[in-house]
Amino acid sequence: MEKETQSNRRTFLRKASTVAGLTAAANVLPFSASLRAMGANDHINIGFIGVGGRGGALVSELLQLQDRCKIVAVCDVWERRKNAAAKRCEAEGYTDYRELLDRNDIDAVFIATPDHWHAKMSIDAMKSGRDVYCEKPMTKTVDEAKKVYETSVKTDRIMQVGSQYASLDMNWEARRLIAEGRIGKLVWSQGTYCRNSREWEWNWAIDENAGPTKAGDDHIDWNLWLGAAPKTDYDAERYFRFRKFWDYSGGIATDLFYHKLAALTVCCGDEFPYRVTGTGGIWVQPDREVPDTFFTNIDYPSEHSINMPCSMASNIGVPTIIRGNYGTIYPDDPEPGHLRMVAEEPFKKEFVQLNGKEEFVYESKPREGHVENFLSCVKTRKQPNLNARRAYIIMVPIAMSVEAYRKNEVLFFDSKKERVSARPVKI
Repeated sequence: MEKETQSNRRTFLRKASTVAGLTAAANVLPFSASLRAMGANDHINIGFIGVGGRGGALVSELLQLQDRCKIVAVCDVWERRKNAAAKRCEAEGYTDYRELLDRNDIDAVFIATPDHWHAKMSIDAMKSGRDVYCEKPMTKTVDEAKKVYETSVKTDRIMQVGSQYASLDMNWEARRLIAEGRIGKLVWSQGTYCRNSREWEWNWAIDENAGPTKAGDDHIDWNLWLGAAPKTDYDAERYFRFRKFWDYSGGIATDLFYHKLAALTVCCGDEFPYRVTGTGGIWVQPDREVPDTFFTNIDYPSEHSINMPCSMASNIGVPTIIRGNYGTIYPDDPEPGHLRMVAEEPFKKEFVQLNGKEEFVYESKPREGHVENFLSCVKTRKQPNLNARRAYIIMVPIAMSVEAYRKNEVLFFDSKKERVSARPVKI
């Protein structure tokens, strides 16, 4: 089977001898109406693209759900990772994801690659008729996020973006309480995601034996990994530690803030931003292009603000707090999985009228996990917790904060035209 796969790949590459040619070819993938018809009791066949650190963790989760799904194909540009995952899953291995999409027995595709590939792979997978689970961030830019969302609508595909916080019962309970006006008018919220270490964040181990000039398990297809990113000679630092470089990532914003904003968006409601800023800098860790300390501020048309501070050089952050003018919500308080709601001193009377007492604690109820939620929706065709629309709404201020930081500007979003503006827009 391995010889046959290698032969198929050589045939494929002969048809398009350059990476640009391969990319152009992928733009015309047709929507496939010939995929297998899946019954309600059938296993969901999965193709998995990107089986590194996060991808490997998701593979482990899926292998625990073999009563519901089966990984039939895996893909990675590093031969060692590809072959190890193929053996682990008892699946076929591919170096080029388009060969994986050529199969007609795959129902859903999981994507756990660097950020700069998320949009293209998601779009290609949906155009080929597959539902998609894509790790966060949804994409790298606002325009990409819009295109991915529009593709999900046009192809009628289920999409879930991989931030498990969007499936926590605690956050959905907060959403209900806020929507019912139980803390009065929503005013502002905060959340953080801080880390610190002697090795510095994202400095994952480098395999010095691996690279594009190496053979066998050590071979990395560097051109395929780069894709549409700016062309450059192989750099192990860029490959193994991609989150430190603008070409492939948005740093803190796309890695960590997407998680936090996913949770806060579930809590506070789905709304495009009005105004976004991104500030901070490289204060401690000069081995990177992206800031090690970053602050995102988002103002919404509904007159609600979100503040997200973060540092990779200090592990001391701020608690998640959601503030209304009558009361305040503290998720994960007094312990993880709980939610505490407390009256504001000047408006205790109004708070008690709405809630019956001055303070109460909600304990989370069992709820389907994030991956399981996606698998259920593949069968039911219902929208998952972090569907393409919600993921797009979250991606807009995340990507805007990166752009605002890099341009040293305040940016605005026109929600009617769904585009970023350097000038204020009318709400």
